Amino acid sequence: MNQHYMIYMYLLKARTFIALLFVIAFFSLMVPNFLTLSNLLIMTQHVAITGLLAIGMTLVILTGGIDLSVGAVAGICGMIAGALLTNGIPLWNGSIIFFNVPEVLLFVAICGILIGFVNGTIITRFGVAPFICTLGIMYVARGSSLLFNNGSTYANLNGLEALGNTGFATLGSGTLLGVYIPIWLMLAFLLIGFWLTTKTPLGRYIYAIGGNESAARLAGVPIIKVKIFVYAFSGLCSAMVGLIVASQLQTAHPMTGNMFEMDAIGATVLGGTALAGGRGRVAGSIIGAFVIVFLADGMVMMGVSDFWQMVIKGLVIISAVIVDQFQQRLQSRVILMRRHEEKLAASPVAQSS
Repeated sequence: MNQHYMIYMYLLKARTFIALLFVIAFFSLMVPNFLTLSNLLIMTQHVAITGLLAIGMTLVILTGGIDLSVGAVAGICGMIAGALLTNGIPLWNGSIIFFNVPEVLLFVAICGILIGFVNGTIITRFGVAPFICTLGIMYVARGSSLLFNNGSTYANLNGLEALGNTGFATLGSGTLLGVYIPIWLMLAFLLIGFWLTTKTPLGRYIYAIGGNESAARLAGVPIIKVKIFVYAFSGLCSAMVGLIVASQLQTAHPMTGNMFEMDAIGATVLGGTALAGGRGRVAGSIIGAFVIVFLADGMVMMGVSDFWQMVIKGLVIISAVIVDQFQQRLQSRVILMRRHEEKLAASPVAQSS
């Protein structure tokens, strides 16, 4: 087999990592403080937000779906946390129940899972296209966020000692062993996503559905349950992002998460996940998130206009898709060449010689 094809294949498979190295090298030359430890930790903390969404998005896209609601779900989950910490839950007798921070986190996580469950149920039970369903849920969630507090924010989410609901800021800004907690959360979800997709029957089902849903159905794969799970998992990832952003800002804003879905999809595509489904890795999506965020933060440090930032990020995503299509064509050609070589090796002429 032509060795050049194999070299090209290895380079294409490592394209996201190569792109990340290029981004780091470029901004290290252009921005003096880009590679300092403190700046890298701050940027990686930003990566955690896009990375968490990308992990959930990867599982969804692997089944051949899409989730446009992740940003809006993050927004409404942040508002739910703000409402619980600020107002509690009023009871019919006039008293108010306030929850401590772990209880708020658990309640909001369940809310994110339920929204994802609704997405998956509508898609599987009613046959609605994922794009349309999640677009509709995006509008519902965003509108509900604005209705929560009449379009206003929940500010000063510090809580009160008397109510036992202090410590919310630790989630977004606290550190463990010198590393920000959001980074630890991203790593935890990365390990969960890696384990699910590579070590469990569920992972095989996810790839089977994205590869050929009709064949997967004939093979007995529980398609409805798997799809509902991946959308629920994506909802959980979105809820965690909403909590992190609200914790970092100590404010719950109804427009939190605006356009986050674009960064999540961009990171997933950059990481090598095929939009048609059936091919991709959560680890690749995390590297894609590093590329997206390091590129954006580097441009901010260079003083690049917001308008140009949008243009450049869009071009990067388009380029990633073009390269992915080129990789697929090259891979198909390599497979054909291997089959041709195997036929020649098995032919009577080759055997006699």
